[in-house]
Amino acid sequence: MDLLKTEIIKMDSLLFDVAFNQCDAALFKKIISEDIEFYDDRSGLNRSQANEIKSLISKCEQPEKLTRKLNSCTIDKLGDFGAVQLGEHTFYVNDVPKGTGKFVHIWERIGKDWKLKRIVSYEHRPYKN
Repeated sequence: MDLLKTEIIKMDSLLFDVAFNQCDAALFKKIISEDIEFYDDRSGLNRSQANEIKSLISKCEQPEKLTRKLNSCTIDKLGDFGAVQLGEHTFYVNDVPKGTGKFVHIWERIGKDWKLKRIVSYEHRPYKN
């Protein structure tokens, strides 16, 4: 795996395996861009980093434990800007698969760091074996 793919898979893991699944709002804030744009097939467009953090905290306050597992993804370079990650993931409630979705993440390289700049989340479906 080349360096770009290794770095983006690491960022995906920090974003979801740590920040999302383990409710690390401070890490979540470090990863998502201040000018985040999140396009979602269910809720439309959100342009607020603060709202994204509130949404994470709200999810973490629920009695059910919502987690995400990456199923597959492809990663490609976007010139000297960063990378695009296309993927599919499954969402679990209390370790039971409940739904799947597809996503496009635009990652921006800033120095040695990566920021998640744009998110398109779509094709949310109930989980099927």
